[in-house]
Amino acid sequence: MPASDPDGSVLLTSDDVGSLLAAAVQHAGGTLVSWALDHIDANPAQSTTATYSALVDWPYGRREELLGVSARASGPADTDNVAEIFADGEREVAVWIYPQDPDLPGLARAAYAESMAELANSHHIFSRTVGPDDLTLQMIGYRPRRRAVVKVTCGEQVVYVKVLRARLFDDVLSRHRLLADAGLPVPEVAATTDDHLLVLRGLSGQPLARAIFDASDPCTAEELIGLLDAMPASVARLDRRPPWSDAVGHYARMVAAAMPALEARLGWLVDTISQGLSPIPPGGEATHGDFHEGQVHVAGGHVCGMLDTDTIGPGRRADDLACLVAHLSTIQRMSASQEARVHQLIRRWVPVFDTRVDPTELRLRSAAVIISLATGPFRGQEPDWERETATMVGSAEALVRQVV
Repeated sequence: MPASDPDGSVLLTSDDVGSLLAAAVQHAGGTLVSWALDHIDANPAQSTTATYSALVDWPYGRREELLGVSARASGPADTDNVAEIFADGEREVAVWIYPQDPDLPGLARAAYAESMAELANSHHIFSRTVGPDDLTLQMIGYRPRRRAVVKVTCGEQVVYVKVLRARLFDDVLSRHRLLADAGLPVPEVAATTDDHLLVLRGLSGQPLARAIFDASDPCTAEELIGLLDAMPASVARLDRRPPWSDAVGHYARMVAAAMPALEARLGWLVDTISQGLSPIPPGGEATHGDFHEGQVHVAGGHVCGMLDTDTIGPGRRADDLACLVAHLSTIQRMSASQEARVHQLIRRWVPVFDTRVDPTELRLRSAAVIISLATGPFRGQEPDWERETATMVGSAEALVRQVV
């Protein structure tokens, strides 16, 4: 790998990547017409994965495609060989065309109505036999080479297809079933497949992420704590997943790589957060691991469901509550009335959280989660990502300054 660009981040964010994309498309039988960077995941000094929105001329006509490229400082990994390997001078990179993601073999099936209709019928997912025209597919989340979620609608019936990496599938399924068996309000498993698809039925109610904007309170802070405290003690005996705060330095380096002007402020935050949390033991409570407003469903002013149980394990309750506070504090593109409503909820909920966990720990952990979230605007190549990133870092600073 070139010493000046070991992780490929310079190449994958420059115009030079165009020749690799053109070569990959030509190899597949098409001609690249145009392209634009869509999403980027950077692990400084180690690896970079990016996707590109592209217009391609095929023998059967012109269509939009999503192209993926991964570069690694250590050279291609085993799963990279599932993609096409192309050389650019001293560098080898893996290139694929969506949905042929090298680490998500089930994505090729989940992306098309024809194959999803076959899956639905073979597992009796819907109340009747369906054809491709009966289904509406919506990709609601895709992290290249990590995970994807596809919403499949058939009339009034909805299921969500989680596309997982092979090495994680059994663990994710067992954790989900652990909570289901304990009576937690998690989605019903509708089907599992050999290519690592986990099909879940939709929850009742609506996501807290939408309900926070309603005029009436979506739920109480006590109910949110109660949902977490209802997890069985056996969760705390699972393998430990490090809290977000353990990686605050890693995420700060990612943000600083994208915005060098923030480096000094991020350095102060990392030092202050790390020093403040270092005396605190890891904790042995059952925790969700990624608890935020998108993971909770509510109905009639009460909690009625919980999503994404992949990350459950031992930890501290402050980890979960800090994650929620951080997400609520960094919602982007709200109207003035929505912003006022969310801030009202934060002011009402945080004092309750402070009675359950240490207030200083809550704020330091919240700031650490915000720094991890501050990588998002750049990764997603949002139009105003510089301003949004700086705003998030400012939110983290405000929390830390409340307690130092």
